Amino acid sequence: MRDWMMIAAALTLAPSSVAAQEVRDTPEDHTPPPASLKQMGWLVGHWSGTGIGGAPAHESWLLPTGNTMVGTFIQMKDETEIMFTEHIYLMEEEGSLVMRLKHFNADLTAWEDKGGMVTFKLIALEDCAAYFRALTLRCDGDNGLVAAVRMKSAGGEISELVFRFERVE
Repeated sequence: MRDWMMIAAALTLAPSSVAAQEVRDTPEDHTPPPASLKQMGWLVGHWSGTGIGGAPAHESWLLPTGNTMVGTFIQMKDETEIMFTEHIYLMEEEGSLVMRLKHFNADLTAWEDKGGMVTFKLIALEDCAAYFRALTLRCDGDNGLVAAVRMKSAGGEISELVFRFERVE
């Protein structure tokens, strides 16, 4: 299971010609648009919903500190057991936004090596939606959040994982 997740995480940045429903595609040399964390206030808060295989998932985002918003993601196996987590930085960089994250198993062992991380560069920013290369975060109604990531399975098939969350007060 861990091998599948490692491959999927490492290959989320792989280019795809597959028509995606949520995730946008862009050339490797795309120039990120101007953006700042001030445009991401809609993301702040705690979100709960469904993730991989319909199992519970949670995502939380703190208010910006300096030029960084810190987030966490928790994918559960079931109602009581963690499958994996992500520690996420959404950062202002070179006049745009970039998201960097690291994955951790339930025992806190890292997927990526010490200096490694997964990086998503911004493609487009709209009211209540941020489109990164291989990743989308967007509002869904007044209290919903959709997070979608492009994945590549161990067999080479490209697909999207879509997570649907509701804001938790």
